[in-house]
Amino acid sequence: MQTTKKLSLTSRIVIGMISGIVLGACLQWFLAGQDERNIPLFLFDLPVKAFFIDGLFHIGGQIFIASLQMLVVPLVFISLVCGTCSLSDASTLGRLGAKSVGLYLVTTAIAITLAITAALLIGPGVGVDMQTDTTFSTAEAPGLAQVIINMFPRNPINAMAEGNMLQIIIFAVLFGIATAMSGKPGERIADLFQDLNAIVMKLVTILMNLAPYGVFCLMVRVFSTMGLDMFSSLAAYFFVVLGVLLLHGFVTYPLLLKLLTGLNPVIFMRKMRAAALFAFSTSSSNATIPVTLETVTKKLGVKNSIGSFTVPLGATINMDGTAIMQGVATVFIAQVFGVDLSLTDFLMVILTATLASVGTAGVPGVGLIMLAMVLQQVGLPVEGIALIIGVDRLLDMTRTSVNITGDSMVSCVIAKSEKQLDETVFNDPEAGRNDEESVDFKHIHNS
Repeated sequence: MQTTKKLSLTSRIVIGMISGIVLGACLQWFLAGQDERNIPLFLFDLPVKAFFIDGLFHIGGQIFIASLQMLVVPLVFISLVCGTCSLSDASTLGRLGAKSVGLYLVTTAIAITLAITAALLIGPGVGVDMQTDTTFSTAEAPGLAQVIINMFPRNPINAMAEGNMLQIIIFAVLFGIATAMSGKPGERIADLFQDLNAIVMKLVTILMNLAPYGVFCLMVRVFSTMGLDMFSSLAAYFFVVLGVLLLHGFVTYPLLLKLLTGLNPVIFMRKMRAAALFAFSTSSSNATIPVTLETVTKKLGVKNSIGSFTVPLGATINMDGTAIMQGVATVFIAQVFGVDLSLTDFLMVILTATLASVGTAGVPGVGLIMLAMVLQQVGLPVEGIALIIGVDRLLDMTRTSVNITGDSMVSCVIAKSEKQLDETVFNDPEAGRNDEESVDFKHIHNS
């Protein structure tokens, strides 16, 4: 008897995503600008927007996001403790941190430089005469000194409850170092955390198998509510940002990977597909941490001692996609309002956006908040942000995919430099596939 080959997780996510986009577009066409329309179903007339868009699909998508976010704090804390315990000395950890932060800041500076250059060459805001009565207000962003102070938790339990990644990372690293220095008690705690890590990673695998359904619900919701009128008027801005995002994701990262490690960038990009699709659908680097870490360690061959440090750190401070949006948006808003920016202003934008990425949370839409800080630095009206809000949702999804690709690339580079990369796993096209397909829900009850 011939058995049919099971679709890979990536294929199932793509099917879920395309199906959601098509259904969402159909629902938007069906509503055709109306607030509500009903469709007959059995004995009931169901309101499309209230029951399906704001009800069924909204609930399904939010449960999927909440399930991923549920795992972030325990996964980051447990993985970091395990990874720190396995490091032989504090100098190794210091070297690891310096390399990671340095490389993340370099890629962010490259990203915003590309963005500003492309925006100046193309001029998406030239000739655009837009006025808006909408204002965009935000609390003043904390200074660099305050960002550094806020990295250290006063209450680690509170930091976990609030999902403050930098504080969780600091506490987990200190806890791991203390565990490694505590002799026999430390060995027992380290064994416990290794077991906990295995359980959490299995939970990640279970949730990954539900991803196609969650992605479907998210895509229906987004594309049924996304208006095309604003998109058409901001097409130039949209495509400049999208083009630079694709350039950075498909050229800068593979080029850096090849130059710094000699690894095959084609293999890397293929193995990033599922994680990138997750990031696209969730618009959250933090919510994608479980999937990114699974990809880095099981598909790309990065040892957990490296990946457990670089991936959460990258989700917190590596915001290349956000920096690209900020660079293009700054030039666009300056052109729309007829403000000429000097070379000093552009250098200030590069520096501010790069440093702002350290304090940017990996959650949907936060890039707009940080853009306000960048605009204030060069004297541009913060109200200009209201011009680009309409198309930012789709760009937010794309730049999150770029962000987590950068996190994974840096993880590979750091692991290679520390001799903590299993190149056999990296070059194996089937690596990680068995883990993706390993959960058979029919047998969970019997096992």
